[in-house]
Amino acid sequence: MSFHSTLNSEQAADRLAIRELVDAYAYCADRRDATGQMALFTPDTHFVVYMDAKAGTPSQELHGREALAPVFDNLNSYRVTTHFNGQSTVELDGSKATGVTYCLAHHVSTRDGTDSLMVASIRYLDTFAKQEGRWYFAERKLMVDWIETRLLVSPAS
Repeated sequence: MSFHSTLNSEQAADRLAIRELVDAYAYCADRRDATGQMALFTPDTHFVVYMDAKAGTPSQELHGREALAPVFDNLNSYRVTTHFNGQSTVELDGSKATGVTYCLAHHVSTRDGTDSLMVASIRYLDTFAKQEGRWYFAERKLMVDWIETRLLVSPAS
């Protein structure tokens, strides 16, 4: 990770655009906007999921924007989700960039009338591409560091 004492206006704009891209991904996930979420990726994107970040092989590997539809549709199995993006780093290299973003993903599901909460600590390892003046995910590796599941208690009425 490098620290920048000064950025030119183009670098600052690129960094902001990439952060907005990362945040748009979480927003679309929580709003169940799979079409909007898919549009954030290059047509030839590479999406890799490691449900165990220490595993040598991925749990799932997808190629191409259209292949993402079932992954994003899977969020519909939850009653509600909330993704909190935390710290992130970005290394710019012209029209390409790489970055890491930390996220706490909260997924609420209901089974047999009981609500449960699954919280996943995720690191996204990203490669970004700037095409026609706009940043996209060219590759996104979703690394799950840990998962906690617990019952949710409804507030007293």
